[in-house]
Amino acid sequence: MKKLIVLLLIIGANISFAQYYSLKGKIFDKNSHDGLIYANIRTAGLSIGASTNAEGYFELKLLPGKYTLISSFIGYISDTVSVSINNNENINIALTPVPIKLPEVTVLPGINPAIRIIKNAIEYKNKRAEKLNSYDFTAYTKGAIRTDQDMSVGGNSLSIGLGSSDTTKNSDSTALQINGILENQSRGYYKKPNNYKEEIIARKQSANFPSSINLLTGGRLVQNFYTDDIQFFDRPLPSPLSNNALDYYYFRIVDSLAMDNDKVYKIYFEPEEEFYPGFNGFIYIMDKSFALLKVDVSLNKAANTAGLLTKINIFQQYVPFEDDIYMPIDYRLFIEANILGLAKFGFDLNSIMYNYTINKEINDDFFDMAVLTVMPEADKKDSLYWQNVQTIPNTIEEITAYKKIDSVNAIPRTFWDNFSFLSSYVGISDNFSISGPLSIYSFNVVEGHSLNMGLFGYDLLDKRLNSSINFGYGFSDKKVKTDFASEYFMGKYRIHKIKFAAYNKNEVLFSESDDYNDLTSTIASLFGKYDFRDYFGRKGFKTSLSSLVFPVLTLGVGYFNNTDVSLANKTDFSFFNKKKKYRTNQIIDDLRINALTAMFQFDFRNYIEDGLYIRRVSRSGFYAVFDGDLVYSNNKVLKSEANFNLYKLNIYGRLNTFKSAKLTFNITGVNSTGNVPFQYLYALPGNIEGSGKDFSFRSLGLGEVYGDRAVTVGLEHDFRNELFKMAHIPYFKNSDINLSGYISAAWLDIRSNSKILLTKTPITYLKPFYEAGFSLGHPLFPLKFEFTWKLNYKGVNNFTFGINTVLL
Repeated sequence: MKKLIVLLLIIGANISFAQYYSLKGKIFDKNSHDGLIYANIRTAGLSIGASTNAEGYFELKLLPGKYTLISSFIGYISDTVSVSINNNENINIALTPVPIKLPEVTVLPGINPAIRIIKNAIEYKNKRAEKLNSYDFTAYTKGAIRTDQDMSVGGNSLSIGLGSSDTTKNSDSTALQINGILENQSRGYYKKPNNYKEEIIARKQSANFPSSINLLTGGRLVQNFYTDDIQFFDRPLPSPLSNNALDYYYFRIVDSLAMDNDKVYKIYFEPEEEFYPGFNGFIYIMDKSFALLKVDVSLNKAANTAGLLTKINIFQQYVPFEDDIYMPIDYRLFIEANILGLAKFGFDLNSIMYNYTINKEINDDFFDMAVLTVMPEADKKDSLYWQNVQTIPNTIEEITAYKKIDSVNAIPRTFWDNFSFLSSYVGISDNFSISGPLSIYSFNVVEGHSLNMGLFGYDLLDKRLNSSINFGYGFSDKKVKTDFASEYFMGKYRIHKIKFAAYNKNEVLFSESDDYNDLTSTIASLFGKYDFRDYFGRKGFKTSLSSLVFPVLTLGVGYFNNTDVSLANKTDFSFFNKKKKYRTNQIIDDLRINALTAMFQFDFRNYIEDGLYIRRVSRSGFYAVFDGDLVYSNNKVLKSEANFNLYKLNIYGRLNTFKSAKLTFNITGVNSTGNVPFQYLYALPGNIEGSGKDFSFRSLGLGEVYGDRAVTVGLEHDFRNELFKMAHIPYFKNSDINLSGYISAAWLDIRSNSKILLTKTPITYLKPFYEAGFSLGHPLFPLKFEFTWKLNYKGVNNFTFGINTVLL
């Protein structure tokens, strides 16, 4: 028995310390000696394989033993080499080109010989889908960002200086340098009909990247051209092998190549109409089996939103596994961007997929709402682990970049390196920042000229604590305002959150319905003598606890103590319109409110477990999120100065309607009991003059209509430029002008218990109020021109023109 235990321990030790050796080499053209870019190499009888890098070099990680290596590349005779691995080895493989030419084809009028090939390729694709029930695989992915300036990271944000270059495999990249590299090893799983899950086992990146950016290299970006639709920029694009490809694309045979003794067709394709969004480029189809072997394609102008990206090139190859099922073995993505000629950058993504297991039984319980999970130990893998991981060899450029990035990161950054006159925050260390120039000064009719300063800490205590403290002083009301807030996350994925805040400050009336920033309010007052807000004083504290109790359900409870007081105008200052008077600041109900709060959220979207947090993703054509809130104020139990209950339900989501068009919706319901103080009423979201915001009432002013019972419905349909294309409208069908239509409706009333507290008669909508309109915009510019009409309750602002922009 003892001998058996010793034997088992020895076997276990040998397994635990299994030694992988590195087999490095180069695959090149036998005649020219040029490296073959992305040539394939795999082990016979095993699913271990790789492809070469942009210089023709490869590296395999193998256990000791004898292997038969098969090297292949379209247009060349495959080579088979036997090797014995007992140490790190090097090997070079020369492939011989075997070009063949198509025999002359008699093309009859109206007959395109490429159509027959594509029809057969689509048939093979459908048969493949029938045979493929499940699979899993291992992947190694490397991503690189190219810029003309250095990059730095602070907190979860990334600051990039951008320049110009060509990032494709044949480009001259001397104008841009690699300024960030990220790598990971992952495991992917698929099961019919649409179950997919990926786990990042190990990841690392250069220090100037935040860890969250490594999620870009997960399977969510990797496309498979054996599917019908491929997602880019939230738009489904037909694959060249989709069932409707022959109606969407034009195909043409441009060459006939060979792989060993098999003929391979090189076929060019592009959308039938230039305003159809899709791909153009080359696909390579095997003659006898009609399997797709390789794609080398780009997005056309219609699919490239606003021409933001000057180039998007995708390269992918496929090899057969058991039962003649072809699977992708790599994925290469090359992107160039030029933003208005001011910002230029490039992004490369290189993945290799190996260790496939085809049609292995996978339990349905394995697939949950987490479509991508960063495993807990992913960031803790040491150099010994990475030595045994199948990788893509670094090019000379990447080796140089790693050294440069490390040296740049070692240079300490000063306060002035982070300073900008156009920033709201200025970083003073990796975890702390202070108020920036845009937020130090503000102006309103109550405080007058005000100076503000805040200190912000984030990602403290193992990235679980965020805190801030703000101070402000108004030179007209001569008061110091303070605002402290802190939140602490608990649990494996920080799914439990405790929040606490204490404050003595001035609050904006109906702030939940006001989507404008303080800079807009300051400028409107100083230059237009138009302060569109009302203010009141608030002193107290609040605390809450929330938790993701189920993957779809979050629950929370809380308590607040607020003492609210009315404020009066304290200044009449403005640069212009000296004779004009500001309107009087609104009076509120002066009282102390002690209240219990509760909340829930149902969110059925899948999510990503990124190693720190759970992040929801919207991959399907429809989703809806349900939010509910309760406020309970009672003078007997809580010693509050008002008895009331407030109930609020909000439903929002999106529905993909046709092509790239989508409908977004926002529905809100409010109900109450008791005497609701004025400052706790619900106000319809309105707008300032000449402006507009999404899901607001463009023809109403801020705080113009309020009550304690309401139902609002907002529907906004983003047609993008699809209607212009369908109607073949000249210029617009080829432009990037986006069209949106919207309609807003509201029913609103106020109970007599709440109405007796008001100083003026409120506006109510006992019959629903309607408005509708449309907007025109361009993806490159952060604004839309909106045209809105009241459909009933006409009087003031029956027609409204406004500019909708996030800058206000």
